[in-house]
Amino acid sequence: MFVQIVAISALLSLSSAQTISGSTDCLPAGGYTLCQNLWGAKSGVGSQSSTLISGSSASVSWSTNYTWANNPNSVKSYANVVSNTAKGVQLKNVLSAPTSWAWNYQSQSSGIRADVAYDIWTGVPSSGNPASSASSYEIMIWLSGLGGIQPVGSQVTSGISVAGHTWNLWRGPNQNWQVLSFVSAGGEIKNFNVDLNDFFKYIITNQGVSSSQYIQSIQAGTEPFVGVANLMTSNYSVTIQKA
Repeated sequence: MFVQIVAISALLSLSSAQTISGSTDCLPAGGYTLCQNLWGAKSGVGSQSSTLISGSSASVSWSTNYTWANNPNSVKSYANVVSNTAKGVQLKNVLSAPTSWAWNYQSQSSGIRADVAYDIWTGVPSSGNPASSASSYEIMIWLSGLGGIQPVGSQVTSGISVAGHTWNLWRGPNQNWQVLSFVSAGGEIKNFNVDLNDFFKYIITNQGVSSSQYIQSIQAGTEPFVGVANLMTSNYSVTIQKA
């Protein structure tokens, strides 16, 4: 009876908005987890809160509000959702990885410096925490980059076509992993419906990434440097279909 009550309570809780702020880091969101990830907050001053609007096994809707100042070249956080199931598959065994992301700035200050991006982590072991000793590659897909910010490393190629969009590709090291960042060359992409496997195939063929790498985590969110904004994701989903 207790287990049943808890399960019913958990389902009901997803029907109404829940907000996390400050040091409260993560919140269950159906088949996803919503996280504040204030990893760079000490480099500036400000605050951030993230609100789960709805969550199911298939998709999630959420928003984040932030105010950050000082050190305009330093990331303050990465408010994001991470899939609880789209992981643990080797790149060579991915048949498809469909994703959909509809987002919009409901408000934003002038001079904002922030990106809206996927953060996909791969490694030799089948599982591992992002940005850890288990990480080999960090694959970012920037759907927006405001204020002149740049990814890690340097631009290695431009004007490439992947998944129906045009990108500039950046590459560089960060601690013990390599960062590959696809930056939209055509401005912000606010309704993104693609197969992430197109990106995986590209980096295997063109950037020397081993197809034996395991997908350890697929995250989607925003990295603010400075500014005030309310970013709304009306719908987000990602899955992996195995070959």
